[in-house]
Amino acid sequence: MTTLYTQAESNIRKTWILITGFFALIILLGWLFSYFFDNQLFFIFALIFAFLQSFLAFWHSDKIILAMTGAKAIEKRDNPELYRIVENLSITAGIPAPKIYVLEELQPNAFATGRNPEHSAIAVTRGLLEKLERTELEGVISHEISHIKNRDILLASAIVVLVSLVAILSNWFLRMRRWGPRKREERGNAIFLIFGLLGAILAPIVANLIQLAISRKREFLADASGALLTRYPDGLISALEKISRDQNILKRALPSTAHLFIISPFKGREIENWLVKIFSTHPPLEERIKALKGVTV
Repeated sequence: MTTLYTQAESNIRKTWILITGFFALIILLGWLFSYFFDNQLFFIFALIFAFLQSFLAFWHSDKIILAMTGAKAIEKRDNPELYRIVENLSITAGIPAPKIYVLEELQPNAFATGRNPEHSAIAVTRGLLEKLERTELEGVISHEISHIKNRDILLASAIVVLVSLVAILSNWFLRMRRWGPRKREERGNAIFLIFGLLGAILAPIVANLIQLAISRKREFLADASGALLTRYPDGLISALEKISRDQNILKRALPSTAHLFIISPFKGREIENWLVKIFSTHPPLEERIKALKGVTV
């Protein structure tokens, strides 16, 4: 049974399983390249690329995500109140204070990233700072601090990088088909037919992998442990309600990073966009609030 205390170990195991699986997938793609183009250099390149993507996914996923979202680092003098909130909650949680970033976005939202509590970051939008009261802001920060302590961010961050890299590889593979050797046309067609079928099968599986890895239980646990940090569940409840009512669009929202935020940054566009709907990983707000009201502090 998953608890606040076993979640961290479970997420670390899932991360290494995920990285190993993607490593094997890229090696397989490299073999297909070498087979079709009759050149072992593609397989060697795949080996190098697989090691590189595993390295990036574990060690630098936070930097990649912060760059993707346009988050900018701030100093304590830029927002002393925010720094005090983060530092106090970090002390309560027993972890080092994460670095703080701000997204110049009107939508109130926030996320955490990093490979462990010693190398972590919390990013908040300008809208969150301007629209929430102190107790509400504490509720949101406590939620993100809990993700860091539970090692949720390691798994969430690795998924963003790995899925993006596989998408790039698949696109590159299909584009290079036109330069395939004519003498392998028949064999190549069979390979690309198999690859196409695999792509059609793997696409929803990857989406479901994100949904399973970044599951509802992850959000519920972060809500509960965050409420225990502040000893005031009403602060987070009020923050969730206020964020959900805001209709501003997060300009740099992507399906691959949406699961990182405390509330889906697409705000109702899941119905309009099938890709966004597939990657939706947030449980209904009503369920989260109901669970929070049952937290004993």
